[in-house]
Amino acid sequence: MNSRLAVPVLLISSIGWGLTWLALKGLNEMGLDSMQLIFIAFASGSLVLLPWLVKQVAFWKNNLGFMLLIALCGGFANVAFQSAIYHGDVVRVMILFYMLPVWSVLGGRIILKEKIDAIRITAVLLCLSGAYVILDVWNASWHGITWVDFLAIGSGLGLATTNILFRFTQDIPVMSKVSATFIGCTVMIAVALSLSTESVALPDNSALPLAVLYGAVWLTLVTLGTQWAVTQMEAGRSAVIIVMELVAAVVSLALITNVELKAYEIIGGLMVISAAVMEGSRSESAELENGLVTDKI
Repeated sequence: MNSRLAVPVLLISSIGWGLTWLALKGLNEMGLDSMQLIFIAFASGSLVLLPWLVKQVAFWKNNLGFMLLIALCGGFANVAFQSAIYHGDVVRVMILFYMLPVWSVLGGRIILKEKIDAIRITAVLLCLSGAYVILDVWNASWHGITWVDFLAIGSGLGLATTNILFRFTQDIPVMSKVSATFIGCTVMIAVALSLSTESVALPDNSALPLAVLYGAVWLTLVTLGTQWAVTQMEAGRSAVIIVMELVAAVVSLALITNVELKAYEIIGGLMVISAAVMEGSRSESAELENGLVTDKI
């Protein structure tokens, strides 16, 4: 693959993530419990990716520590995000999740020694400001912090950490790292299910095969797209582009629920898109000079 594809791949993948609420809410209405749904989806994705994990064992067998960290951070990020979207208000979850650019820029600077220039600072501020405008924070009704809020915040922090780990471990193929993420998520949910005292019957409709497709196709593709793309660019840059997910979520909510977008939502969306374009159109020279771009899949 050519690294020039990273920006459009990340944009498309981010839009795909922004639409996952449709599948989650839809399958919920068909009778699938959140933990059941997340387990089925990520277990299905794990099975799809397992052959690559086995085939590429020579690349990661000496980096088990990093693979475990990726499984832990990536698994938590996915479990937390999917659970928060399932149980909480999509808009509220999104704003808490989108502290992601802050965590990514800071982590990229501290761990990867990435430079934070004026364009990066401007893009992050524009991106976060746009998110706050879209979500009308100053008029939002906040009734205290809940466990769903902590999940949303934690998912953003977990994803930022995972993206940095993906970029830091350039010698490990992306397929293996994504597989570790899915397996980590599956194991976490399996443990939670085994400790749960509630017994929820599986629905006898088409929800199960749809959940398998959601995990094996939808989640697998958007995760692969996202994680391949973030290895091709600086952590701060990728985090700004990922915020396009927010625009996709808000616009799709408006369309599905037949609610017209308000002026501030349109303005905020344009701010986020501008930030994404600002970062997405930057030269790749910095990444190439640092030798951090890799095509290993």
